[in-house]
Amino acid sequence: MGSESKSFDFFKEIGLASSNIGSYVNGQWKASGSSVTSVNPSNNQTIAEVTEATLQDYEEGLQACSEAAKTWMTIPAPKRGEIVRQIGEALRAKLDPLGRLVSLEMGKILAEGIGEVQEIIDMCDYAVGLSRQLNGSIIPSERPDHMMFEVWNPLGIVGVITAFNFPCAVLGWNACIALVCGNCVVWKGAPTTPLITIAVTKLVAEVLEKNNLPGAIFTSFCGGADIGQAIAKDTRIPLVSFTGSTKVGLMVQQTVNERFGKCLLELSGNNAIIVMDDADIKLAVRSILFAAVGTAGQRCTTCRRLFLHESIYTNVLEQLVGLYKQVKIGNPLEKGTLVGPLHTRTSVENFQKGISVIKSQGGKILTGGSVLESEGNFVQPTIVEISPDAPVVKEELFAPVLYVMKFQTLEEAIALNNSVPQGLSSSIFTQRPGTIFKWIGPRGSDCGIVNANIPTNGAEIGGAFGGEKATGGGREAGSDSWKQYMRRSTCTINYGSELPLAQGINFG
Repeated sequence: MGSESKSFDFFKEIGLASSNIGSYVNGQWKASGSSVTSVNPSNNQTIAEVTEATLQDYEEGLQACSEAAKTWMTIPAPKRGEIVRQIGEALRAKLDPLGRLVSLEMGKILAEGIGEVQEIIDMCDYAVGLSRQLNGSIIPSERPDHMMFEVWNPLGIVGVITAFNFPCAVLGWNACIALVCGNCVVWKGAPTTPLITIAVTKLVAEVLEKNNLPGAIFTSFCGGADIGQAIAKDTRIPLVSFTGSTKVGLMVQQTVNERFGKCLLELSGNNAIIVMDDADIKLAVRSILFAAVGTAGQRCTTCRRLFLHESIYTNVLEQLVGLYKQVKIGNPLEKGTLVGPLHTRTSVENFQKGISVIKSQGGKILTGGSVLESEGNFVQPTIVEISPDAPVVKEELFAPVLYVMKFQTLEEAIALNNSVPQGLSSSIFTQRPGTIFKWIGPRGSDCGIVNANIPTNGAEIGGAFGGEKATGGGREAGSDSWKQYMRRSTCTINYGSELPLAQGINFG
């Protein structure tokens, strides 16, 4: 584990070593692919090595998973819920070391790393209750002595492809629900966060083994695009959940659609906060800071566009610039740090390119805009004054860059919010009930998440998470998202001796 090995003493608590096998297939750890390194984004030093899966490993895993599905789907849903409860307890017991691992390997601050693991635990708790509520409707039949109702059955296997920015929480949104719904799970973690994939899988595998269940119920792979493409093409996987960029998500969707599979997409966001003239300015400024610089701007729900009413524009902007200059940037594991590194050197290069484009399109840097001199991937949180007509404002720059613009009327602000291709999250700050209800109504925000007086990020698991337009239209986690992980049958039973036909048809 290199010169930092003393800092990684917690690895043994979660089953990690200097060299790790990155594929859990048919209840066994085995992988025959190339060896890759997990890199600490704070200093770009090697954390550990991981052997990735090959397509041969993938095929072996899917064959075993297909067989395990026959067993898992026949276990009563509340019993499946008990297994998920135990998974939640296993995660809870390792909350701190897992949170540290997320912080170390992804780069988010420790509080956010622990919070991410807590999110999976919360999803486990939610799914346990859900396992007794997978209810279908009773539908009145127009025919005498007939009963019509819905039955929900498992799909079989759910594929989950996750991204680096939430390397385990997004798995929880999908896997916890998929498992209680009676599906096996095939997980491909992000290529740059393989240790998190391995550590979480180990805990799930231990629970399955303890309950004498097939390990293939949960199959996971560390690997590259070839594994993701195999999941997208595989007819044995009826539903594929993909989290990532709109560009790649569109390719995944096209591949899955070609085989008439189902796709659940969580793609790019270009989220906006609107601050009205009557807003609680102190509350708004605190919220904007967290929404714009939290996770170093690498959340899909990060606030990237800020619309300020012209009457409070200068006041809010001065306060915000002042706070930005006080934000502590540094090692995400150190106390007091609010902004860690970008995840990779490529992310830093994209930040630099983005700043150049911003300047070329008339953007004015109010604070930040530079890369910090260090061994790590640190950049300055940045505020930019720019025209809403600048093409760069329509794009998602996955870094802590906030575009600030002014408006005069609510209608103008809503139009600006809706003017981008993406439609994930949005929020308005106002104390007028009428404004709030216009904002959440049919001519308000066109996003999947529409908030008032809170940030665009930090969603709770009880609601359905997802967005519209180029964000993909998928919904995960709470509400009735579970229905996507099951197939619905409408059943009609004739318990009489006559054969009345619907719509009053007389057929002889």
